Amino acid sequence: MNKTPYSVNQLRCRSGAPPEITLVLDRLRSAHNTGNIFRIAEAVGAREIIACGYTPAPGHPKLAKTAMGADSLVSCRQMADSISAVQTLRTEGIRQILAVEALESSVFAWDFKYQFPLALVFGNEALGIAPETLAACDGTISLPMFGVKASINVGNCAAAVLYAVIAQNNRSQP
Repeated sequence: MNKTPYSVNQLRCRSGAPPEITLVLDRLRSAHNTGNIFRIAEAVGAREIIACGYTPAPGHPKLAKTAMGADSLVSCRQMADSISAVQTLRTEGIRQILAVEALESSVFAWDFKYQFPLALVFGNEALGIAPETLAACDGTISLPMFGVKASINVGNCAAAVLYAVIAQNNRSQP
């Protein structure tokens, strides 16, 4: 007897397709973090990843090892910087571009009203998102931080935020 409470179809987005999401990675240092983000992007059906600055991109051996094939399944573009990515996405019709950054003004990821197609900008593990890019975004979302460090791995953050976006989208579907 199958004890799984959900069928595969029930686990899919209620609209039948995943929401259109692009991930912008701003100067990530770690190929392992980037590879992990490729895996989560593939798992949730993200539209693409834009690797900005020195963010490792497909072809990088450490990224390939961590991505476990997802780097060949998720479309990826490289751009010189994240502000160029934001400006390009605006011309391509992305409706909402949000920074994922722990600021006083940030809204928790599960409380935000998303518009699709959506882009999420994730920043450097130490420096965060470039200030000019942060200023160009339509808003800022975050995860609550209760510990002293108030910091989590960018790959883990991407996973939590992406599933919060999907959950929010599913709740708004008829």
